[in-house]
Amino acid sequence: MNRAGEWINNLNGEEVYKSFRPAPLPPCPELNIDNDMINKLVEANRNLVSLDTASKLIPNVELFISMYVRKEALISSQIEGTQCTLDDVLDPDADSNKNLDIRDVINYVKACSYAIERLKSLPLCNRLLREIHKELLSGVRGNEKNPGEFRRSQNWIGASNCSLNEARYIPPNVDDMTTALSDLEKYMNEGDDYDPLIRIAMIHYQFETIHPFLDGNGRIGRLMILLYLMEQGYLAKPIIYISYFLKKNQTEYYDRMSEVRKSGNYEQWVRFFLEAVSAAAKDSLMTIEKLSELHDKNLAKLPKTTRKNDNTRKVFEYLEKYPIIDIKRTAVALDISFNTASTAVNKLVQIGILKETTNASRNRVFSYEEYLNILRRDT
Repeated sequence: MNRAGEWINNLNGEEVYKSFRPAPLPPCPELNIDNDMINKLVEANRNLVSLDTASKLIPNVELFISMYVRKEALISSQIEGTQCTLDDVLDPDADSNKNLDIRDVINYVKACSYAIERLKSLPLCNRLLREIHKELLSGVRGNEKNPGEFRRSQNWIGASNCSLNEARYIPPNVDDMTTALSDLEKYMNEGDDYDPLIRIAMIHYQFETIHPFLDGNGRIGRLMILLYLMEQGYLAKPIIYISYFLKKNQTEYYDRMSEVRKSGNYEQWVRFFLEAVSAAAKDSLMTIEKLSELHDKNLAKLPKTTRKNDNTRKVFEYLEKYPIIDIKRTAVALDISFNTASTAVNKLVQIGILKETTNASRNRVFSYEEYLNILRRDT
């Protein structure tokens, strides 16, 4: 046994296997917070403050949030092996698309929005995690994996279709899982033993180690990071998404969590996590700045008018939430006629903001390419 937990024998004879029983948080003995960790913690805090400040100064931050939630949903799902692109998720037909990978990402977007709203009335707790899980898996792949319920059987992690004996990691058995979840819930909501960024590093590790659902643990665990930062007052808006860094360093991400279980070395994991928060905050800030510059540049291109109903501007603002559009849906969404929407779209094509991406005479699709190029990075 080390300070992270111990391996427990389950069953007997030929069927015997070892599952991991995590020790409750905080670690004992306590973390060794050296100068390197302090420097990483200071930088992560500083970058989060810069990001939060910037988000409060942007007049149309809700548009960026809407896009960023989709980008995070995509990258977090890609970590789990989902095969689709940002353009697939932003397609006007995405909501009715039968492609299961796209449906997974759309569900993550819905689960994220649900979680942020629910956080206003419920703390980060096991009940909230079950509710988010239900939103995440309802009506998609994994629907048979008990959406909204903690597992009642042993699960394991390994190559596709591997057996229990071939598993890379076997999480706690159901009894140990139940105890560990109860301990984790208490830790999330009580005490101030460490800086909140160090606490969420350990909370994320512990949740992934417990692996309490039959499916969707990784996505829920990464969403918890955002929810905790918002709950702790670090961010007023959901504008940081850590999956982009974790996907770029995916092998290291998994290896460092495994190292905690193997040796009890929480410190190397916490340092890695603080680097991830710093990188994600800087990435979000850079994206917000680039999208703001693009907004101002293209706003200046729009025809000047004193009319109250400026439909070209209305469609332009709609693009910042839905950068891939067709005319029919845009007209319905903005409550204008098809011809009015068509005229506005053609005007935006003429001045170089929109680009037609189909060669059809009907059901033409248009995209806001400059905007998409900023968001496509790392996807």
